[in-house]
Amino acid sequence: MSLSDTTDILPPALQGQPIERVERDGVEYVVLGTAHVSRSSVEAVEALLAHEPFDAVAVELCDSRAQGMRDPEAFKQMDLFQVIRQGKAGMVAASLVLSTFQKRLADQYGIEPGAEMKAAMTGAELRHVPLWLIDREVGTTLRRAWHSVGFWQRFGLMGGLMASVFEREAIDEKEIEKLKQGDMLESAFSEFATESAPLYRSLIAERDAFMAARLREQASRADAGGSLRKVLVVIGAGHLKGLCELLRTQQDNPAGKVAELAQMPPKARWPKWLAVGLVLAVFVAIGFAFHRNTALGAQALRDWVLFTGGFAALGAIIAGGHPLSILAAFIAAPIKPFRPGIPSGGISAMVEAWVRRPRVADFETLRDDIVHWSGWWKNRVARTLLNFFLVCLGTIVGEYSAGIHIFKNLL
Repeated sequence: MSLSDTTDILPPALQGQPIERVERDGVEYVVLGTAHVSRSSVEAVEALLAHEPFDAVAVELCDSRAQGMRDPEAFKQMDLFQVIRQGKAGMVAASLVLSTFQKRLADQYGIEPGAEMKAAMTGAELRHVPLWLIDREVGTTLRRAWHSVGFWQRFGLMGGLMASVFEREAIDEKEIEKLKQGDMLESAFSEFATESAPLYRSLIAERDAFMAARLREQASRADAGGSLRKVLVVIGAGHLKGLCELLRTQQDNPAGKVAELAQMPPKARWPKWLAVGLVLAVFVAIGFAFHRNTALGAQALRDWVLFTGGFAALGAIIAGGHPLSILAAFIAAPIKPFRPGIPSGGISAMVEAWVRRPRVADFETLRDDIVHWSGWWKNRVARTLLNFFLVCLGTIVGEYSAGIHIFKNLL
């Protein structure tokens, strides 16, 4: 049902806007599909709030993204050591890379992506109505997307993310049109999201189901007194069709559905067993080499140290690491099999952060610095994250190279 079916006079800002109305369990949901880089979407949100009374406002945001909009400076309080210890360095780096895409849009088109969500939040606050954050946590979505694709596709995702950092050309009109009809996360992974059904499911379809369940869950909690009649739902246009369909037909227990889709995906075991199997095979080969000849065994052990430590140290060098963090990478990589827990990249990154402790200015300029590729080396926070990623990558390359070299010598 369109807006024109229920109102006599449409404000100019609402004419032609994608708006659907869904009745469910005695509640009317007015769902506005927005473009994340469009001033007209901001105007549509403001006009709809002024045109009709609502008992609640729901937005396509999670707690962390909403907090980022409310307090853009909050990330300056980030404890870099804790991020590395808890294994969140890769996720933080990916989030920062995605923010460069948004920053380029803001610089090019003069509007911050998500401004329409901020307008909805502000409108709810001014009208003293509840604000519902209905989207799944972005970290969970990224993790589920990562685990949904195969081993080789992950390299493609990483390559696409890194390429977006070094891309200096203006974002073309085709990408802007995708954003007007789609979703920010889908657009950032546009090539892969369209070609990979599992990735599309994680980025779009699962979130449609999550948001539909969240709306039903929030409505059931808020309507204890029977006062909830109409809710404004502000979402990206790419979610409009899927969300409305699920809101009409979804029969799952809403709380159970939310809990199911909010779970972190179980880690695939085969990569871990493959890595363990490789290392065991290499050390069996080294032991066999010692059994055949002490000199041959010493050579195999030397190759293990030089290849794993060398490639890890090379990663730290490329990241512009301090000599001590380069040394830490060289030492940590060969003993990785005997030291479960923090990866070699984590040890090197913590040394980097300790020796070149990030300054307040590094946190203040982080989002601006990483828009330019050189900023990843200039900014101490970004360089520490880059060190983590490249040392981990170097360690993996070193392990496989060492294994191949050792087996080759034995044969």
